Amino acid sequence: MRAVRRPLGSHVEWHHVVPKSEGGRETVALHPICHRTIHASATNAELARRYPTLDALREREDIARFLDWIADKPPDFHAPTRRKPG
Repeated sequence: MRAVRRPLGSHVEWHHVVPKSEGGRETVALHPICHRTIHASATNAELARRYPTLDALREREDIARFLDWIADKPPDFHAPTRRKPG
C-alpha cells in the first residue's frame, strides 16, 4: 500500500503512536479526521500490540480503505466518524 500523506489543513491533533496509557511517548501530527478514525477502529491495547508504527496501522484493511477514500478530499474536509461495532 502506498504511504498517504495528507495536508493537515488548519487543525492538527497529536497522536501517540503507541498510546500513552500503554507506555508510548512518540507523537505525530495528524489531521483530526484521521486521528478520530484510528481511535474508532482500534483500542489502545490493539494499537500498542498490533499496530505500534504508522506503517503497521496503514496496512490494516479498514484504515487502508479509509486512506484511499480520504486521499482526494480537501485539507479541511470533515465527516462524522463511524465507530467499529462491538
